[in-house]
Amino acid sequence: MAQFRLQGSRVLAVELGGDAVKARHGSMVAYTGQMTFKKLTGGGDGLRGMVTRRLTGERMAVMEVKGQGTCYFADKATEINLVRLDGETLHVEADNLLCTEAGLHTGTSFTGLNGVSSGNGLFTTKVEGHGWAAVTSNGPAVILRVSRDMPLRVDPGAYVAHTGNLHRSLKSGAGWTTVIGEGGGEAVQVEFTGEGLVYVQPSEKVTIGGDV
Repeated sequence: MAQFRLQGSRVLAVELGGDAVKARHGSMVAYTGQMTFKKLTGGGDGLRGMVTRRLTGERMAVMEVKGQGTCYFADKATEINLVRLDGETLHVEADNLLCTEAGLHTGTSFTGLNGVSSGNGLFTTKVEGHGWAAVTSNGPAVILRVSRDMPLRVDPGAYVAHTGNLHRSLKSGAGWTTVIGEGGGEAVQVEFTGEGLVYVQPSEKVTIGGDV
């Protein structure tokens, strides 16, 4: 079983004893021991993943790393967050998924106009099963809890991932930077309701709603 640990906050160390992990292609920065690297096609496992890739034109480059020793992964000096899954589902932006245990199932879920309007595309990546996943963020991620009596609104450019039984919907209104006169156009926010955790980064990427 692969052992995940952080080496600082920006490097993931994975100890392998003959097993394998799946990682973003090109994210290996060093390794000890004997390793093999095999390029895979991203976008999800099986027929649904193939259909999704054809519909979206997206091809997330993924590699399988297998061997004996320790392999180190990083991505553009971004912060790395470890997520332990015990049967639940992790929904994460494809650009933020760094590495998963090989036994975890990866696929895609349809976000529709909600995803397009927030600048995150028609589909998002989902990871299911039991094991570790490593997710990147631009700055240390804040993990915010959502409960049935405490919904959460997030700037779509700051959203990274979420777990739990959550429903997300788009809401429009004045954004945080719009309030102080620095926003561009009408702000769009993503509202989460239900029970779960949301990972938010302290940096905003540009979305279709502008700099909110």
